[in-house]
Amino acid sequence: MSQDYDDGNLLLEAARAKVKPPKRYQVVLLNDDYTPMDFVVEVLMRFFGLDEAKANAVMLAVHHEGKGVCGVYSREVAEMKVQQVNRFSRQNKHPLMCQLEVA
Repeated sequence: MSQDYDDGNLLLEAARAKVKPPKRYQVVLLNDDYTPMDFVVEVLMRFFGLDEAKANAVMLAVHHEGKGVCGVYSREVAEMKVQQVNRFSRQNKHPLMCQLEVA
C-alpha cells in the first residue's frame, strides 16, 4: 500500500471550517406616545420571560432611547415573538410595535 493514499478526511475538515453559524436576530420594541408603560412591562415579562426589574429597564430604554432590545434569537423564534407581541398589542388596543433586526 502506498503512503500517498488519501481517504478524503482532509477535504471534509476544510469544508467544515467554512460553515458559518446562523445569523441571530434581536427583537426590539419601538416607542410610541400612547402605550402605557405597565403594558410594555407586561409584554416583556409575558413573551420574553424577563423579571420585573429587567422588564422595567428595557421599558425605560424604549421610552428614553426610542427602542429597546427584548432578546436575541434565531430567525424563526424572533419572527414568532414579533407576531405574538404585535397581535397581543392590537388585541389590547395598543399601537406598540415590535420588530426584528439582525444582531
